[in-house]
Amino acid sequence: MLAYITRRLLLIVPTLLGIMIVNFAVIQFAPGGPVEQLIAQITGTAVDATARVSGGGGETARTQGMTGAGGSDSKYRGAQGLDPEFIKEIEKLYGFDKPPVERFLLMMGNYLRFDFGDSYFRDRKVVDLVLEKMPVSISIGLWTTLIIYLVSIPLGIRKAVQDGSNFDLWTSAAILIGYAIPGFLFAVLLIVLFAGGSFLSWFPLRGLVSDDWSDLSLLGKIADYFWHLALPLFAMVLSGFAGLTMLTKNSFLEEINKQYVVTARAKGLTEGRVLYGHVFRNAMLIVIAGFPGAFIGILFTGSLLIEIIFSLDGIGLLGFEAAINRDYPVIFGTLYFFSMMGLIMGIVGDLMYVLVDPRIDFEKRDV
Repeated sequence: MLAYITRRLLLIVPTLLGIMIVNFAVIQFAPGGPVEQLIAQITGTAVDATARVSGGGGETARTQGMTGAGGSDSKYRGAQGLDPEFIKEIEKLYGFDKPPVERFLLMMGNYLRFDFGDSYFRDRKVVDLVLEKMPVSISIGLWTTLIIYLVSIPLGIRKAVQDGSNFDLWTSAAILIGYAIPGFLFAVLLIVLFAGGSFLSWFPLRGLVSDDWSDLSLLGKIADYFWHLALPLFAMVLSGFAGLTMLTKNSFLEEINKQYVVTARAKGLTEGRVLYGHVFRNAMLIVIAGFPGAFIGILFTGSLLIEIIFSLDGIGLLGFEAAINRDYPVIFGTLYFFSMMGLIMGIVGDLMYVLVDPRIDFEKRDV
């Protein structure tokens, strides 16, 4: 097992490098980079007025004597009328005075030292931004994953035991309807109904806690925390039940029909002993082992629209704003960190297989 883990760890390096190369190459062709963002702010044509330039108003003030210095052609949209020397200063400010290959190598060298740089438009370190937003995303991802697993596994087991019954049919219809409803659309409906839309105002519309959270008692803090999470979690878990429930049901059905189950029943074991003493370990292998990957998926991708809709200041919202503002240090820094975490979680998933069923031996398999 140690040799297998070592090989998987070594494979992280080329895999992560390939991810970064592909994304870096793609982003070079995306219009509206940080240089154009700053030019748009200088010329008053910026769409996102909330984007801030590192250094505050100093950069803009410095441009007052550098605009209108001729109409030279520029590769940047909206740069007509700006002094070419000033354009070069902006390029140097963001590191675009170097060729793409050199910029990529410098970036990866810094990332190997876990130096993710500073945000272009927030005047803060990328690491500090991520650590600040992480609690919100972890709260959503962790509770969503736990609720989905705690509901889907017992439901899937019961559906397998009562396969073909009325219970199996109506629960299948219910979870498939829930799966068909987009999470973001259901989130909007919840806001309209329960968060001060057109009907009730039972739940808050934004934030993870109230403004007076620090003044509340311990029980008050817990209640306030879940009060704010209620609608986002409901919107997240609705579509998450279907896949895991059906996976659990099918895994149990496959195991129930095997010979060792027939033998256990013939020995006079109770149905509960057969299901949870023999079938459960084999049927739950793929379900339990997939927990790390499911958590990572919900944590860093599934909650993006939910964070935006409910104004939850987490990783998803940070990534969305970074993409809109072309904040490359935030984009590539978070991509590097979370890609590496996802690859590591893949190894953790394999270890979970071994913990659930020690008979599995990855040494006999090719990586």
